[in-house]
Amino acid sequence: MATADVIDSEPLAFSDAAANKVKDLIAAEGNSNLKLRVFVQGGGCSGFQYGFAFEEAVQEGDTVVEKNGVKLIIDPMSFQYLMGAEIDFTENLQGAQFIIRNPNASTTCGCGSSFSV
Repeated sequence: MATADVIDSEPLAFSDAAANKVKDLIAAEGNSNLKLRVFVQGGGCSGFQYGFAFEEAVQEGDTVVEKNGVKLIIDPMSFQYLMGAEIDFTENLQGAQFIIRNPNASTTCGCGSSFSV
């Protein structure tokens, strides 16, 4: 069994809107074992980019943030870039999207999906 650190929504904020949207997406998938993995990888126009994926398993060293019955998982490498960030979901005239407000980012691209530190 993998060891993971389970924490409250601090030092990473997971908004009610984001948790509720993830809950809806998991229900649509029909698999209550799914968790949302948020990760940072190289690439994008600013150097790093955010990624999201559904997974069932928590890996060794992952941090788990729980909100409204939803689990968000972050690997140790990504967590260092996401510490203090807020993961939110917004729906407006421009569309619906997950947003990461990251205080560690020194610059971001216009679409908000990539950043540099």
